[in-house]
Amino acid sequence: METLVEGAVAEALREGPGEAVRLYVAACAERMAPLFMGLRSGAAGREADLDLYAESVRDLWYADRPLADPAERLRRLERFPELQPDEEGITGVADTYAFFAALCLRYALLAHGSGNADDAVSCGHVVLTAMGMLDQNLSGASLLADEQRLQSLSLSGDAAGLWDASVTAGRERFRAVVGRLPR
Repeated sequence: METLVEGAVAEALREGPGEAVRLYVAACAERMAPLFMGLRSGAAGREADLDLYAESVRDLWYADRPLADPAERLRRLERFPELQPDEEGITGVADTYAFFAALCLRYALLAHGSGNADDAVSCGHVVLTAMGMLDQNLSGASLLADEQRLQSLSLSGDAAGLWDASVTAGRERFRAVVGRLPR
C-alpha cells in the first residue's frame, strides 16, 4: 500500500525513539477527536464509546509511558459500529468522518502500545486520506496541506505547541464537516 505520509516523516518515525511515535499518533488522534466526539455525541447508546474515545485520546498524550489496558481498549474500539463491515458501505458524511476518526484511534492505540512506526504511518495515512477527501468536497480548502505540515511538526518534540495546534485544527475540521452535513 502506498502511503500519503511524507517520506521524511515516515523515516523519522522509523529511526526515532518510541516516544516520537507515541507523540505523533497522539497528535493525529487529537486532530480527529472532534470529528468522532462531535458527530457521535447525543447518539443513543454511544455514551461508553464516547468515554472510551475521549479517555484514550487524553491518555495517548502521556507519550512517556504505556497505556493502561491497551488490549481492552482495542477490543472495545473494534466493536464500534464505525469499524464493523457493512455490505452497503459508508455513504453519509457524518458516518464517513466518524469512521476515519475511529480508524485513526485504532492505529494510534496500536502504535502507542508497540512503538511500531508502521502503525504510526498507517495512523497518519488515515488522517491524510480524510483531509484529502474533505479538500475535494470544499472549494478552496487546504486541510490536506495543513495536515502534512502538522505531521512534520509532530516530530519537533514540542508537545505543548503540538497539542495546541492539534486542538485548533481538530475544531476547524469539525466545522468543515458540519458544514457539509445535510440540513
